[in-house]
Amino acid sequence: MTEQLRDRYDVVVIGGGAAGLNGALMLARSRRSVVVLDAGSPRNAPAEGVHGLLARDGMPPAELLERGRVEVRRYGGQVVAGTVTGAARDAGGFTVALEGGRTVRARRLLVTTGLVDELPDVQGLRERWGRDVVHCPYCHGWEVRDQAIGILAGGPMSMHQALLFRQLSADVVFFAHTAPPPSGEEAEQLAARGVRVVEGKVVALEIAGDRIAGVRLADGSVVARDALAVAPRMVARADFLAGLGLRPAEHPSGAGEHVPSDATGRTDVPGVWVAGNVTDLTAQVGAAAAAGAAAGAQINADLVAEEARQAVEARRAPFSAESEARVCEAVLGDRRHGL
Repeated sequence: MTEQLRDRYDVVVIGGGAAGLNGALMLARSRRSVVVLDAGSPRNAPAEGVHGLLARDGMPPAELLERGRVEVRRYGGQVVAGTVTGAARDAGGFTVALEGGRTVRARRLLVTTGLVDELPDVQGLRERWGRDVVHCPYCHGWEVRDQAIGILAGGPMSMHQALLFRQLSADVVFFAHTAPPPSGEEAEQLAARGVRVVEGKVVALEIAGDRIAGVRLADGSVVARDALAVAPRMVARADFLAGLGLRPAEHPSGAGEHVPSDATGRTDVPGVWVAGNVTDLTAQVGAAAAAGAAAGAQINADLVAEEARQAVEARRAPFSAESEARVCEAVLGDRRHGL
């Protein structure tokens, strides 16, 4: 990604994942000048493959993104390496600032920067993230099917997560960790599904042969497991939007923070759209790509409407001036004739 930035574009897409690239593809195919600014830190980089994506199931994430970049460039779009540090409104739209002092201007912004997974503080967990420490049964569930799976409680989605992974394996253990153990209806559901609840804080993962062998508790006991599912707090990468008055808000699910938008991706800041995990915390790659395409189409339609208004105003302007001249001439003529 060594392309040179131009000074101004119709649309700057901030974020080079599936949502951003598909949005840029739609815009480039609509003959819009568009650039994708890619910081190069995709959320799914640790995963071996993308799953649940028709005709691309199992493809390595890096390969999927490289194919997307090629497609965007095929239609004249640009993909440029760069980390955005801020954005501000100017007379023509927006000015986007990047690390290193570069700036670029745009009429519209599409933000697809995704999110950060804030993982529990358990020794060895981060190193296994995306391998045998997983979070999504639809992304990684098949790969851990029929294994001994642990569920590490850590948020409002943990109970739901336990029931979903029970669909994939008969050997599921729910680790209460720092939360109170499930009670009432939740406890009854777990018991009915044969999910054992283990109380006590989890402090580390036991690793053997580059695989999880068990989960170690604070009392020193170890529960043998092959995989561990966690529910990280998911936080939108959107601090750079603060200059526009656009800040992440708590997601209704309680699972983290997102940038709110309407169904089309339009935010409360005119001219700014969002797509993918930055606004939809649970979107898989396919859903993120679809949202990017939809937002790209909406942005193009918004620009088309603006250009139509400007064209009408420009067309009317000469006639208005001519009409005004005729009125002035008529008034002067009346005065000359004493009327």
